Amino acid sequence: MKNVLFAASEAVPFIKTGGLADVVGSLPACFQKEYFDVRVMIPKYNCMAQKYKDMLQYITNFYMEYNGQNTYVGIFKAEWDGVTYYFIDNEYYFSGNSPYTSDVKWDLERFIFFSRAVLSALPLIDFHPDIIHCHDWQTGLIPVYLHDSFSAGEFFRNMKSVITIHNLKFQGTWDVKTVKRFSGLSSYYFAPDKLEAYKDANVLKGGLVYADAITTVSRTYAEEIKTPFYGEKLDGLLRARDHDLRGIVNGIDYDSYNPETDTMLEKTYNQKNFRKEKIKNKRALQNQLGLERRDDAFMIGVVSRLTDQKGFDLIAYVMDELAQDDIQLVVLGTGEEKYENMFRHFDWKYNSKIRANIYYSEELSHRIYGSCDAFLMPSLFEPCGLSQLMALRYGTVPIVRETGGLKDTVEPYNEFEGTGTGFSFTNYNAHEMLGAIHYAHNVYVNHRREWNKIIDRAMQADFSWNVSALQYQEMYDWLMGW
Repeated sequence: MKNVLFAASEAVPFIKTGGLADVVGSLPACFQKEYFDVRVMIPKYNCMAQKYKDMLQYITNFYMEYNGQNTYVGIFKAEWDGVTYYFIDNEYYFSGNSPYTSDVKWDLERFIFFSRAVLSALPLIDFHPDIIHCHDWQTGLIPVYLHDSFSAGEFFRNMKSVITIHNLKFQGTWDVKTVKRFSGLSSYYFAPDKLEAYKDANVLKGGLVYADAITTVSRTYAEEIKTPFYGEKLDGLLRARDHDLRGIVNGIDYDSYNPETDTMLEKTYNQKNFRKEKIKNKRALQNQLGLERRDDAFMIGVVSRLTDQKGFDLIAYVMDELAQDDIQLVVLGTGEEKYENMFRHFDWKYNSKIRANIYYSEELSHRIYGSCDAFLMPSLFEPCGLSQLMALRYGTVPIVRETGGLKDTVEPYNEFEGTGTGFSFTNYNAHEMLGAIHYAHNVYVNHRREWNKIIDRAMQADFSWNVSALQYQEMYDWLMGW
């Protein structure tokens, strides 16, 4: 039996701000229980919903030397979906109204505390991991500590570490003096081949230097981050660690996202009956949003954070052209003001065709996946992306740019071979995107049998967590030398 501990800053259902929480909360339950005991450790945030706080059971507490003083660390635990979760308690650090703040220095102090507390708590919880699997910069110092102050004890001997990059843009950087004080690490660690980067201290870099293995959330992103454009100034280090770096694509929860049982849809459907039933969702959504009731209008969905990363400048550039076509565009999300206002403007200008829903609603997101004909994701970069996986699951044909996880999960339609699960374009170019939309629209209107076969193949693709779990298991076996 191999013991694995996931250390992370968030996990569903307890606390979530993004895709990281889905990975940490969904993946552990999918490992083969007879070979792997996978548990999770996260901070005990005060902003967790009360019903989850009520589930927590106190285990013990202790005091730990941190930032020049003796600091309280409480340990709680809960069971969820057959997985044991541990929670590190300290009200001073985790009592805010959200898991992260806009103050990078304060977040560094809190998460360096968390990293040190994770290791200090292990001997007290009756669980001895063979591997600690760290996620993103918030746990980046755990691999460093395993090499440093925790390497002496018998308990930590031979313990391996893995770090997963969910988004390389966020690295936890601040001046060397401050990070040195918080971390308690000696000057030895603040050299250019260790934690120092461009005169600052970089917590994620420490994890990437010292972890025994590095993963990221798709094969293509693992290649992209070794180049200067995507590498966020760490491409040299990632090239140097090429042998230890692999990409494993994220999954989605196939129970939560299931068109056959989804209670948020007007009409449930499956791979056999979507030709008859899915259109009923489209009609219902047109009614709900006050769009023209037309079965043959090509309805495109967008559910996203409205940010530069997601390619909305491309959409802005060709929106007037796109609106001349027989399309309907339904947008859901919030983000940068310029994009929120851009979509509001086009909703006003082309009111019969475009709907900007500038808020977030779980129910409306499911309805968009279950109603639209196509789903647009023209991202500049996308480590993995989950929306295209949901779109495939619901038979809503993705139109994506070939980057990161989008390239790995959406197979472009090939009319000569009769293959593919979506449409894609290569260059970050607005008219190339428009060309892909026109091509998809043409197949939808003039080759409906082919279109339905694309939907068939899309709904057949398997991006459930079980597939990813097998790849992680293989990596753990490799790390342990089995």
